[in-house]
Amino acid sequence: IPFCTDDILSAYRTRNLMAGRARVLGALQSLGRGLHRCYSSPAVAVPAPRNEPVFDFKPGSQERADVEKALSDLRGHVEEIPCVIGGREVFTGKTRTQVAPYDHQRAIANFHLASEDMIKEAIDTAMVVRREWDNTPFEHRASIFLRIADLLSTKYRPQVLATTMVGQAKTVLQAEIDATCELIDFYRFAVHYAAELYRVQPDISPPGVWNRMLYRGLEGFIAAISPFNFTAIGGNLSATPTLMGNVALWKPASTAMLSNWTVFKIYREAGLPDGVINFMPSSGPTFGETVTSSEHLAAINFTGSNDTFNWLWKRVGQNIENYRTFPRLVGEVGGKNYHFVHPSAESDIDTVVNCTIRGTMEYSGQKCSATARMYVPESLWPKICEGMVEIIKQMKVATPEDFSTFTSSVIDEASFDRISTEFLDYARGNPDVKTMIGGNGDKSVGYFIEPTIYQTTDPKNKLMEEEVFGPVLTVYVYPDKDWEQTLHLADTTSIYGLTGAVFGSDRAFIAKALEILRHSAGNFYINDKSTGSVVGQQPFGGARGSGTNDKAGAGSYLQRWVSPLSIKETTVPVTQWSYPSIDK
Repeated sequence: IPFCTDDILSAYRTRNLMAGRARVLGALQSLGRGLHRCYSSPAVAVPAPRNEPVFDFKPGSQERADVEKALSDLRGHVEEIPCVIGGREVFTGKTRTQVAPYDHQRAIANFHLASEDMIKEAIDTAMVVRREWDNTPFEHRASIFLRIADLLSTKYRPQVLATTMVGQAKTVLQAEIDATCELIDFYRFAVHYAAELYRVQPDISPPGVWNRMLYRGLEGFIAAISPFNFTAIGGNLSATPTLMGNVALWKPASTAMLSNWTVFKIYREAGLPDGVINFMPSSGPTFGETVTSSEHLAAINFTGSNDTFNWLWKRVGQNIENYRTFPRLVGEVGGKNYHFVHPSAESDIDTVVNCTIRGTMEYSGQKCSATARMYVPESLWPKICEGMVEIIKQMKVATPEDFSTFTSSVIDEASFDRISTEFLDYARGNPDVKTMIGGNGDKSVGYFIEPTIYQTTDPKNKLMEEEVFGPVLTVYVYPDKDWEQTLHLADTTSIYGLTGAVFGSDRAFIAKALEILRHSAGNFYINDKSTGSVVGQQPFGGARGSGTNDKAGAGSYLQRWVSPLSIKETTVPVTQWSYPSIDK
């Protein structure tokens, strides 16, 4: 008996179900809109998700022509990007300019910065919208997200790709696997996983009791702070939690503003109610201090640097007594990801070489999961080194608008200067480091760092320990017999624990590597590169200094964005207060 009113219970007790049918239906109808909202959604069947196919963009293809036109439309255009609070666009007049990283004289967007008062206004607006959105039936929330995914897949695919290419210096393929395919997958799989979560109900309801679970959105707002390197991360951090009935303030990275604004406009076209997500370009300190000072902060959803996430965590700790609820902190930060090659990989050197080049050099090493350190046995190093150097010599590093480009610039001048001074200059003056190829940069036109490979005799120098976030690989060559000892070295060298890969055909080695490197990565690859996780296949995230390992792209991720309410309803009278154990 799903709903037990007195009429239903009376019909049930007398077993006169046919006679009670009219009363049952009448009672169900009288439960009204509120009960429909709370309990109808779990029964909804949603479309089975599938990973969005990746386009090839071959010469002469329609998808290539569409992107080329979208790129052409952006030339000579500077987008004016406002703050958006509850659907109201606010042009503050205090602006910053986003430029194309590979052509830094080319402005592509002016974005207006939110003040502290505007951020507070956005919080108030979100709190007004929250209750109605949380009470909206799941099927209606889900339909909006499926609509967003379809718009990304069709109508706006070229525009999202073009703004990601121009604004974040991604080649068309790197933009495709990020800004369209991964983001589409985030939304379609989230709808599927949400429907599964809502169906998770108590297995046992004894006679006279109905037990059930209601999955509420969090009581407050979510501060979504997204990075420059993946358009999909911006879309996931800001929107996926709102599928579960939450509201958010979204602060995009200043160097990804154009693509993120394009995604936000798609939210609006798909029917996301005003105020559910508020678009808030802002300086980092202003946004961080304001949201962490609000009593209504329910969660921070973050991807970015360790320093920033540590600062946010400390701020929440300092203000912990001021919040209405304990804020949830979800963060994915740095990585110093490794490739470990065993002597048994001798039979497939090509796989090692090709995977390492892709893992390190794609998107100029600016993926969170990019390969940055490598351990190679002495017997294989000459062939592996030769293979990687030869590929880099053939590699085209240029504008991403040229479809023959393999990789382009780093994101901005600050990144270029940091890589140049802290790592390239360090390597030049270090006798333990040998440059195999690259090692230089040029920012006269764009922020270009040469694809670089170093060999070091010191496995603990900063090139092996610290995150570079550029197209730089450092290799430590070890004696073949010391592979197990070197596995322990790989495990203990860096503070991070994001991704790692091992290469070899010896199953004893692979088993031992899994044992020793168990906590060195949140995503572990065997005979494949350290990058390229796919939603629904390899949920992404790491621990140690790499974050909270909440696995974006997994069903478990959605549990971070709900506050379950366990309900027990007794459907029979309670006739006494005493217990048999105290009877005389």
